[in-house]
Amino acid sequence: MSTDMTKVDQPSQGAPKPRRSNGVRVALLLAGIFVLLSVVRMASSQPALTSSSTFSAMLILAVPIGLAGLGGLFAERAGVVNIGLEGMMILGTWGAGWAGYQWGALAAVVAGMVFGALGGLLHAVATVTFGVDHIVSGVAINILAEGIVRFLSEVAYSDNPAGGGPAQSPPLKGDVPTLSLPLLSSGPDLLGDLERHRWFLVSDAAGLLRGLTVSINIYVIFAVLLIPFSWWLLWRTAFGLRLRSCGENPWAADSLGVPVYRMKYIAVLISGALAGLGGVFLVFVANIYREGQTGGRGFIGLAAMIFGNWRPGGLAAGAGLFGFADALQLRSQAAVVALLLLVAIVLAGVAAWQLRGGRTILAGVAAVFAVGTFMLWLVVDELPSAFVFFTPHLTTLLVLSLASQRLRMPAADGLRYRRGEDK
Repeated sequence: MSTDMTKVDQPSQGAPKPRRSNGVRVALLLAGIFVLLSVVRMASSQPALTSSSTFSAMLILAVPIGLAGLGGLFAERAGVVNIGLEGMMILGTWGAGWAGYQWGALAAVVAGMVFGALGGLLHAVATVTFGVDHIVSGVAINILAEGIVRFLSEVAYSDNPAGGGPAQSPPLKGDVPTLSLPLLSSGPDLLGDLERHRWFLVSDAAGLLRGLTVSINIYVIFAVLLIPFSWWLLWRTAFGLRLRSCGENPWAADSLGVPVYRMKYIAVLISGALAGLGGVFLVFVANIYREGQTGGRGFIGLAAMIFGNWRPGGLAAGAGLFGFADALQLRSQAAVVALLLLVAIVLAGVAAWQLRGGRTILAGVAAVFAVGTFMLWLVVDELPSAFVFFTPHLTTLLVLSLASQRLRMPAADGLRYRRGEDK
């Protein structure tokens, strides 16, 4: 008996080693990218790559993308594909501009979420109740939203004494409150002094901390906190388990008493509200609503969600990456050229990884593109303005192509569900 117990207590030599959690992987990946960014900043002599102003702009620009992606996450975890995120963001921008110029920032937030949720409600009625194809419904909402906001602007802002016109609202009423982290922003500007020294990694870390802690929009803090809250809600509560079960196998969930239709409606309403909130932040950046303000960020948010493998942590990393590319092209066109060196290094790493896995053709393609990108960085001093403007979208395509091999969407995502019917 004692011999048997000894055998049980001893772990087998062939037992698999514990794998790192997704959070640890994401943290290591971000740390590695930051080190590479510091190397590229030193090699290219482009301080804008890691300046506090770039990181501050990155945070502001990443928030709308992250919120749109978070909205897509809720919908798709419940089994509803939401291509209409862009249209819901458009509705959110108009609602924020209309309420914000009359009653201020808080009213803009509420109105933007309500308008976005209305777009989500329309999508839920079409897909959940009537069984319309999810892609068709989403595209229709994107087209419909543009026409609706144009009509509403004509009605609300034509001959408006406060200003505005058919394509924009009057300026928002009041200022959006900001906060700074006390320990890092009070007293002498220690982080600013470190940043100006341009030391390897130290100055870059100082620029990152200064950009993310000084004069931060209070609603940005709220939006960032939504990421861990969403993870807790979806993966640590009974509500989240029921919602995710609707996206994996709604027929099995229904047999266990989960109200599948209701959960899908709730998820898509939350999706629309979060996308609308992303539109609110775009209005806050410009202090005004303008037609075409979203600029495709709803689609980039959807790409960030896919890059994050339908998880909040990866989604946040993807949103930060796209926000950084967007901020950099606004801050310095010369620094965008330096990104070519970063892309060349990443592609070289991808080539080595593919070669290690025995995928020689993919490794060869990645190596060729790495060499070509490196040569382009050597010979180009300034990129055409049209290419610089396209940088965030190009980053989206590159990241999705690199991440496509490890993706796993919810099993019933996009499937038409009818109670009592088979798959």
